[in-house]
Amino acid sequence: MKKWHIKNEEEMIALGRQLGQWLDAGDLVLLEGDLGAGKTTLTKGIGQGLGVTKVINSPTFTILKVYQGRVPLYHMDVYRLEGMHQELGFEEYYDGDGVCVVEWATFVAEELPLQRLEITITHETNGRLVQMTAKGEHYEEIIEKVKM
Repeated sequence: MKKWHIKNEEEMIALGRQLGQWLDAGDLVLLEGDLGAGKTTLTKGIGQGLGVTKVINSPTFTILKVYQGRVPLYHMDVYRLEGMHQELGFEEYYDGDGVCVVEWATFVAEELPLQRLEITITHETNGRLVQMTAKGEHYEEIIEKVKM
């Protein structure tokens, strides 16, 4: 596990940008944190690191937004799927041709691959605490490359 103390939105985007530079097709990033913790802000940075030029915003009402960069970015917000226990068809995205970022991943936990990068963002007095946990050697290598 690796931790960062983030003071503001710019630092959160910078962290995401660094992470995005190392992510590639088939990578899965799970984001957890309270409302307003910075999940979408981190995703904006990941998108920048992937070369996405469009504005990234929360897919809360659409569940999935796709952005094109050097590989596609599949940005999911599955908050509204809490309690749904059916095939949702997201498996094709989890190890597909792009990077998949899932906000509120605990709501679809039973569908998720075991190999992934788990990120938890929590409020602190002077900003946020970002904790990255690698599930698999590939993701361990990625978080070791992220320097802030």
